[in-house]
Amino acid sequence: MAVRFVKASVAALALLLGAAGARANEPSYGPNTYDRTLEALIAHEDIAGRGGWPKVPSTVTLLKPDMQGPDVAALKQRLMLSGDLPPETLPGDVYDANVVAAVKRFQIRHGLSDLGTVGRLTLKAINTPVETRLNQLTATLERLKGNGFSFAERYVVVNIPGASVEAVENGIVQRRHLAIVGRPDRPSPVLQANITSVNLNPTWTVPTSIVKADIIPHMRKDPGFLAKSHMRLLGAENREIDPATVNWATLTSPYFTVRQDPGPDNALGQMKIDMPNTEAIYLHDTPKKSLFRNDVRFNSSGCARVEGVRDLGAWLLEGTEWTLPALEAEIAKGERKNISLKKSVPVAWVYLTGWQGADGLVQFREDIYGLDTPQGIVTSTIPARKPRPKLIGTGEPAKPAAARGPAKTAAN
Repeated sequence: MAVRFVKASVAALALLLGAAGARANEPSYGPNTYDRTLEALIAHEDIAGRGGWPKVPSTVTLLKPDMQGPDVAALKQRLMLSGDLPPETLPGDVYDANVVAAVKRFQIRHGLSDLGTVGRLTLKAINTPVETRLNQLTATLERLKGNGFSFAERYVVVNIPGASVEAVENGIVQRRHLAIVGRPDRPSPVLQANITSVNLNPTWTVPTSIVKADIIPHMRKDPGFLAKSHMRLLGAENREIDPATVNWATLTSPYFTVRQDPGPDNALGQMKIDMPNTEAIYLHDTPKKSLFRNDVRFNSSGCARVEGVRDLGAWLLEGTEWTLPALEAEIAKGERKNISLKKSVPVAWVYLTGWQGADGLVQFREDIYGLDTPQGIVTSTIPARKPRPKLIGTGEPAKPAAARGPAKTAAN
């Protein structure tokens, strides 16, 4: 009976996990994501109905290739039940090449560095119950059912829990990028917008919330912080204010704007991808590129830092004179420049913690903001955009209120 259970579970998952790279060029967020995720849900329901998968002991973190023993056997059993280890390689208790490959496969499916050995984050993912995975897949399906994003010929998707960016054209991923997104106390929002321009050597106007939370405390500790960071205080009519004239000890509500000069040390790096929206977020470069080496990349204040952002900028500007070499040459001048796209590109910021991935693998990410709840699903689903109102009987869009003149009130 146990053998039949193993074969049935692995067979169900094998249909989903497939060969690595089977559909590697398709987007993780696209018109087919719902159907594939539904298949993943059914397979994991089968595993749950058969008792789920066992926890492995924490001592598996001590294992290295060529070691053997009961911990290896327990790890192999767990990896086989999730379809990461072929059933025919289950016998034996040696940490051989098959086990290394299975651990790497598991790590890739969970957005972790594929080292082939079990570290703290891999152990946490391995010991996450199947019921949690079912909840993640269900949450994704609910979000996709309410999806209000229209998949255009060209679009960009930011998956917040995955801390990743995909550039998609004609249903094929042209570029994939690691990203750094909002930390839990400053989360990145779910939304849709249109990318309209690429800004080179941008300045950074620090949001008031960050001035209050970060800049003021820094200035209280180090009066030279603004100068070291190449930041200026600007008052009315952009007149510069001497930081020494500000009483930082008692300041609670800034009466000035903080702006950082362009340059390689600018918080936005040397490129910003503009996408006007009510949340005032965007994609950008960063001077702290070492952060992309981390498996956990939730360090920003809401915007997304993008690894290889210049390549993404060049993709967005295809069809214009702005090739990657041209962008590099312009950036080297150190001067601010705004380049409009030939045609705006839709962008979706989504919150998917469990889905069938672009390469045919079932992917899981941590529910970093705790939104895989009934209420959280509602607030993290992209709503459909409201159509512009039309004038009755004319078929023409209604004019903005300002164009129609002042509204009549009781006082009129």
